[in-house]
Amino acid sequence: MVFLLAPPGEPNAFERALETFKPIWPIPVLVIVLTAIWAMFQGTWKELDEESQVERQKLLDAGKTDLRPFVALVMCAVILTMQEYFGDRRYYELRMRPLLEELDTGSYTVSFFKHSHIFHVPFALKLAKYEELYTFAWWAGTRILGYVLIPFPLWKLIFRNDSLLDMGLRAKGFFKHFWIYGLFLGAVLPAMYVVSKQPDFGAYYPFYKHSSRSWFDFLLWEAMYFAQFFALEMFFRGFWVAALKKSFGSGAIFAMALPYCMIHYGKPYLEAVGAIIAGIALGSLSIRTKSIYQGFLVHITVAALMDWLALSHRGQLPQVFWPSG
Repeated sequence: MVFLLAPPGEPNAFERALETFKPIWPIPVLVIVLTAIWAMFQGTWKELDEESQVERQKLLDAGKTDLRPFVALVMCAVILTMQEYFGDRRYYELRMRPLLEELDTGSYTVSFFKHSHIFHVPFALKLAKYEELYTFAWWAGTRILGYVLIPFPLWKLIFRNDSLLDMGLRAKGFFKHFWIYGLFLGAVLPAMYVVSKQPDFGAYYPFYKHSSRSWFDFLLWEAMYFAQFFALEMFFRGFWVAALKKSFGSGAIFAMALPYCMIHYGKPYLEAVGAIIAGIALGSLSIRTKSIYQGFLVHITVAALMDWLALSHRGQLPQVFWPSG
């Protein structure tokens, strides 16, 4: 009998092999979960394909070219590229921070009238105290701009007959499909708990490292985090899928899931793999319910719990409401 021994404190050959092949561990789970998603949504995908075939046949019979993939995919590519290069910390440090430093010198005042008197109040951004929060405000703001404020009005300008409410924004039937939110959450929470035990998880979350300083920091961060999640759901599960479903049918969901997975690169590996499942499942859910709101609730519930668990595991939950100083 052969034993694989290693010096004390060092992994043996078997443990090293397990670590080497760690990237393939989630693949069997991925196959099982995606099979379950197929079983759950195959009818929805079939309906999409049938509707797409009818729409495309109308265009062919009229001798027209389908401009939707051209407009939608080029627009999305430009938006994601601009966010990568101009919506991150590097651009903030290079361009935006110097502007904020100038405003934070204390030489500016805000004037207002009250009871026929003019009052002057010193204006200060408290940049040194909330510097990281301003960085994430830039990040969240650029996501809201790119995911919502640019594509939705631009699409309406080009395709005037399209209703923006049909891009997952209808609330009718929300409670009818609320059980699906519970079903998704029941499947995600155990997996999230397992992921939260990984060493890289505690070091990665929350993004805003001063979340533990006070409840004010934590809640303000979560508010920005939730706002960009809503914009993200509007873009990927609302705009992207609705803009392409007449052209691609069910393929619109999978075309969306690819870049959605890719924006998770740089995050913990298991989360990036999980984004494949989330992209397909939430995209299919938005089509079935004609709403992004269930997906948004799943997203913010998971995001808030991930931040909470990370702080809790480190024993760093906030102890005061206002930050000191």
